[in-house]
Amino acid sequence: MDLEPTDDQTSLRDELRRFLSARVDSDARRAMAEQPGAVDRGVWRELASMGVFGLPVAEDAGGVGLGWAEAAIVFEELGRAAVPGPVIATALAAAVGGLGIDGAIDGSTVVGMVEAGDPLLIEHLDGLDVLVVLDGDGVVVAEPPSGGSAAPHPLDPLTPVTLVRGVPSGRPVDASGVAAELRAGSALLGAAMQVGLGTAALELGTEYAKEREQFGRVIGSFQAVKHMLADGAVGLEIARAAVHAAAVARDEGAEGHRVETARIVASRAAHTATEACIQVHGGMGYTWELDAHLFLKRVLVLDQAPGTPADAVDAVAATL
Repeated sequence: MDLEPTDDQTSLRDELRRFLSARVDSDARRAMAEQPGAVDRGVWRELASMGVFGLPVAEDAGGVGLGWAEAAIVFEELGRAAVPGPVIATALAAAVGGLGIDGAIDGSTVVGMVEAGDPLLIEHLDGLDVLVVLDGDGVVVAEPPSGGSAAPHPLDPLTPVTLVRGVPSGRPVDASGVAAELRAGSALLGAAMQVGLGTAALELGTEYAKEREQFGRVIGSFQAVKHMLADGAVGLEIARAAVHAAAVARDEGAEGHRVETARIVASRAAHTATEACIQVHGGMGYTWELDAHLFLKRVLVLDQAPGTPADAVDAVAATL
């Protein structure tokens, strides 16, 4: 297993980072929150044109023909930019066979995904074209339900949530293993996004620590602040390695419990890094204008996506 990024993978990451820096900065993210479901269709189509939603899909099926290793690199960058919208669900709708959903790869169809329950808490509902409902080992592809009550103050302002009573009826997916595949994919890509979110938060906190002065010195020179940021950096490097190892193993058909491990480690590392960013900023760390809270809140929201860290802990514990 070779975890060293290739030149092509590095170029892919750098090109996407340049695009996101130009198109999804702090002001753009907040403007997207005003779009239906916080989905900017223009940015969505641009992401699709770069192959974001079809990376592990074969070229003869309209995809890019790469693998989950490249998908992990790309979704880390999407997390680093805190890109709003159901990017994970849409990518999985394209990558996981048997769903029969058209338009995910080219960005013309925005797909959401939710675990069955009553009520349902559906993210980005007003921006969805298709909703995938996971119910145990079963999967249903449905039209997004109408009605419901929108949460007036969702945890993450870039992830609007609608509460809907009952599970919408739809087309059952007649293929075995699809639910498990969707949860595993969600866990892997969610972990990658959390690494990116933690990285962005840590960069924000580190830059502030280099500039903010207290008692005649920059606060980054204080040992307690150094340790806090260093702990965040070390945790993220370990998590990044775990995510990349899981992605490469998935490409090589040797997954084992690497995805679950990556899910656990990435969640914890992202929590540490995003919380450190807020703490380093002190009182202003909690303010609306600073992006620190957006990174932390998205980490918390991703913890609730299918294939949760709690599910990963249970899966690993069951092997002991």
